[in-house]
Amino acid sequence: MIPILTSERLTLRGPGPQDVPAITDFYASDRARYVGGPKEEDQAWRQLAAEIGHWSLRGYGRWMIDVTDTGQTVGMAGLWYPEGWPEPEIGWDLFEGFEGQGYATEAARAARDYAQDKLGWQTAISLVNPENVASARVAMRVEAWLEGAIDHPRLGHLDLYRHPGPSWDNTDTLAPKGAA
Repeated sequence: MIPILTSERLTLRGPGPQDVPAITDFYASDRARYVGGPKEEDQAWRQLAAEIGHWSLRGYGRWMIDVTDTGQTVGMAGLWYPEGWPEPEIGWDLFEGFEGQGYATEAARAARDYAQDKLGWQTAISLVNPENVASARVAMRVEAWLEGAIDHPRLGHLDLYRHPGPSWDNTDTLAPKGAA
């Protein structure tokens, strides 16, 4: 069973068949250009199936982001580590019209808290297309820092942001406590 997370304004819930229209719209839009899109309707359906299947295969995954007060679905965020991925990742995608309201930042924090508190993660990454300035800002708002870059075989050149873990001291160097 997929846990439901809540934050100040958001409810993060498991993806399901009711999300096909929202996912199809997202992947048909230019907003998906940084995450392997745009995609045709059948490809978007397969992506949603992968998101749902990730929960079964890994025991964690990405949640749909709903605004608690309205029930409106505004995006996806959560934990991602498919076969061949460099490390466990915290990722976020906002649907058209919902950027600039802090939803991605709030959802990413909730997902990272879950990863650390429930799964024992000590760190994670976020892969961000260098042209996706808004996503890079979200990474920095949740105290991740630009560690380097990778060349992803499908998504191309990506910046790798490192998330601190619970044993990290981010007061000055963002290095593990006790590290030289």
